[in-house]
Amino acid sequence: MTTSTATMQVDRQLEALHGQSAAWARTSLAEKRDLLLRSRELVGPIAEHWVNEACNAKGISIKSPLAGEEWLTGPYAMLTYLGALAETVGHLADGADPLKGVKIRTRPDGRLAIRALPHDLPDRLFLSGFSAELWLRPGVTEAEARERQAHKLLSQTPADGVYLVLGAGNINATAPLDVLYKLYAANSVVLCKLNPVNDYMLPILEHIFEPFIKQHFVALTTGDAKLGAHLTSHDLVSAIHITGSNAAHDAIVFGPGLEGSRRKLNRTPILEKPITSELGGVGATVVVPGPWSSADLNFQAAHVATQKLHNGGFNCTASQIVVLPDSWNQSAAFLAALRKALQSAPQRPSYYPGAEDRVQKAATMHPEAELLEGGRLFAPNLDPLNPTEPLFQTECFAPVQGVTSLPGDSPQDFLESAIAFCNEGLAGTLGVNLIIHPRTIAALGKQFDEALVALRYGTVAVNAWTSVGYLTPRANWGAFPGHELHDVGSGIGASHNAFLLNDIERTIIRGPFRPMPRALLKGEWTLSPKPPWFVNNKTAHRTSRRVTQYAVDPSALWIPPVVISALRG
Repeated sequence: MTTSTATMQVDRQLEALHGQSAAWARTSLAEKRDLLLRSRELVGPIAEHWVNEACNAKGISIKSPLAGEEWLTGPYAMLTYLGALAETVGHLADGADPLKGVKIRTRPDGRLAIRALPHDLPDRLFLSGFSAELWLRPGVTEAEARERQAHKLLSQTPADGVYLVLGAGNINATAPLDVLYKLYAANSVVLCKLNPVNDYMLPILEHIFEPFIKQHFVALTTGDAKLGAHLTSHDLVSAIHITGSNAAHDAIVFGPGLEGSRRKLNRTPILEKPITSELGGVGATVVVPGPWSSADLNFQAAHVATQKLHNGGFNCTASQIVVLPDSWNQSAAFLAALRKALQSAPQRPSYYPGAEDRVQKAATMHPEAELLEGGRLFAPNLDPLNPTEPLFQTECFAPVQGVTSLPGDSPQDFLESAIAFCNEGLAGTLGVNLIIHPRTIAALGKQFDEALVALRYGTVAVNAWTSVGYLTPRANWGAFPGHELHDVGSGIGASHNAFLLNDIERTIIRGPFRPMPRALLKGEWTLSPKPPWFVNNKTAHRTSRRVTQYAVDPSALWIPPVVISALRG
């Protein structure tokens, strides 16, 4: 398709969407729920084709355990989000309370915490031992949170125009989830331009969104940066959401090149419409000292390797920097286990454009780093006092693992150093992971809760990976609030959040320190074996496929196959 033809096509799409903006706003809540349920029914029959297409695009076998990633971050994510959003909208349609039965507590610091996980029986079965809470902004009361919940959806006020979603190129459920969130949270019709990296998703998403597309509530397109520029400046586009890089965001807001840099410095944007964003950053994993066994070291090393290598390292949730305590007598053993886990993880093609060049650039800037098999760079001795260290300031979006060490004679002292380092020394505020022994948490007491409060991140994961928050449909996903256009950090605004709440500051994820059965033997209640998203899980493809099949058809007959496969991982 020529550029002029593509431009004419999206112009027609925008005109059709704009003409239905008022109709979408006035569509009853019951019909809006039914549209979600009809789309959900279309995911199951096309799920295997979706995964096949994703595996082909990324150069992995459908029979490889790596295919489990595509099941979980593709059709499974779509199914669970459609279901969760339909539940919220359905409660609103029935005049019921969407938070009825949801645990809401007042924290020691006075702010409200709302449980997002576990929410139902499947959560308790398949994510046993995992939890998620939404911490509201300080000072927000429960009455205020309920009053503002889904307020745009309930107002039935038409948006000024079309919401443009510029989709991500890595996780192929991200763009459709962003479309759904803007449809319902912003109460706006949506045009989504897919990223060229995964434009193979167009026919799949057109099939799933068919109930919305035929009424011109949603439209999908593909195209290059030139088409994207045409869309962002289009008169019928009233707001924009982008998942991508800071550079792409700044080019839209301030313009390209030196002139764009000057405008950014002067805080004079050329964009005159609202823009929300999710822009990644330098993710970190803080390893807190404690009484770890050799089994703990190996399991958590595989956990950290997963945080780096899942999807080939092309995740905004990827952990680029591991923060170790320099005085811990097990730091060297953990470092050795991590290197082994990175080296032994399954090999895969580097499918994302420019990744090999970014690895090579990082290797050139760190001649002491080790290039492991499969083009993975391991840089274990980064200077925490160097504020210009590139791996602290730039998201590589590639399989590059940096490690730094900080002082601290006690877990509390180390945590204080690590929090200051992450908050002040690393670019971005999207997510941070803490790995800490349960006995250490107990010994720290309220000081550990204070540490969670002190971390300025949109998602904080304790003995879990922030991606669990991304995949939890009722969790909030986005940067820590407070960024501005000229200093956008990891972005402005949020997505997912199927409760449609409007006052969330952060999401707190917790997971089991050990897998079952070792956890049960140590007094930690969880039925979860090695999670299927671990890169060294041998049955990830089968387990994830079966979990997806259960999401399509929640019959008890699917539970034994899921459990058996999970235990063999």
